[in-house]
Amino acid sequence: MTTHYSINQQRWQRFKHNRRGYYSLWLFLIFFVISLFSDFIVNDRPIFIKYQNNYYSPIFHFYPETEFGGQFETQTNFLDPQIQEKIEQNGWMLWPPFRYTYNTLIYDTNSTFPTPPSALHWLGTTDAGFDVLANILYGFRISMFFAILLTLFTSIIGIIIGAIQGYYGGKVDMIGQRFIEIWSGLPVLFVIILLASILPLNFWWLLGITVLFGWMALAGIVRTEFLRTRNFDYIRAAKAMGVRNYKIMFRHILPNAMVATLTYLPFILCGSITTLTSLDFLGFGLPIDSPSLGRLLLQGKNNLQAPWLGISAFLIIATLLSLLIFIGEAVRDAFDPNKGVYR
Repeated sequence: MTTHYSINQQRWQRFKHNRRGYYSLWLFLIFFVISLFSDFIVNDRPIFIKYQNNYYSPIFHFYPETEFGGQFETQTNFLDPQIQEKIEQNGWMLWPPFRYTYNTLIYDTNSTFPTPPSALHWLGTTDAGFDVLANILYGFRISMFFAILLTLFTSIIGIIIGAIQGYYGGKVDMIGQRFIEIWSGLPVLFVIILLASILPLNFWWLLGITVLFGWMALAGIVRTEFLRTRNFDYIRAAKAMGVRNYKIMFRHILPNAMVATLTYLPFILCGSITTLTSLDFLGFGLPIDSPSLGRLLLQGKNNLQAPWLGISAFLIIATLLSLLIFIGEAVRDAFDPNKGVYR
């Protein structure tokens, strides 16, 4: 008899056989890991400092200027030549490869912003004087965190609601479907615009609002699987034995529904990134001081004389979405038993 372990092995082999999706997964993981370490790649604070036999990590902690011989209790500006001289006289600093972050104002330029790519700023600067590479790295990271959390929360809510509808059927299913029809008809963008005019939206507010309107993607799929499976003989036998409904739903039926659900997750992740990018482009997304891929696209639209802005933003977004689509296709093939087994 085929074991659960061997079934997963077969799925992994089918996933690997789709070379485009397999290599896309590795490229996506490489980009994601690089973005996780953005603070160690582009930052206007040193990674590590030794000063007067004391050790500091400015990336993780904030230190006042007086800690390094300065005069003020404010945040230390490590780009200040006087601060650098005092530290180097009494110790040393370990800097990231690029000494600026997404909101560091660039002064080392002889032309007006936005400036073209150069040896110091590989992708140029924005019209506000910020480095494009730093904004892409930090914007990629915040977009991925937003998309992962949005996919996670919407999937949990959608699976629970779809499971309840499909398992109980009848009036529960009918009321649930009418509610979904009404809820899906609400203009999400207008609601976000209205809330943005009342509340100062931040990462968590924006995530909560999009979760409220994004959970319906999986509800219909899970509902269909539960409606199909609830009348199987082993489900009826479990009911006759007195097994509780929630155990039947989540221990016996849900694993079957998860096959269809998992194939949709990469596409939902892709849609989540598009949602955040679109909102930021329209000006109703993250706060203005947050790094954003959508805001970089807006920079390109507003500065047609600086094509590197639009090209950089377009390439990173198009590459990211393409990788996720390819991964989704490979996952779909992996869970399709008609694809056969590859060794």
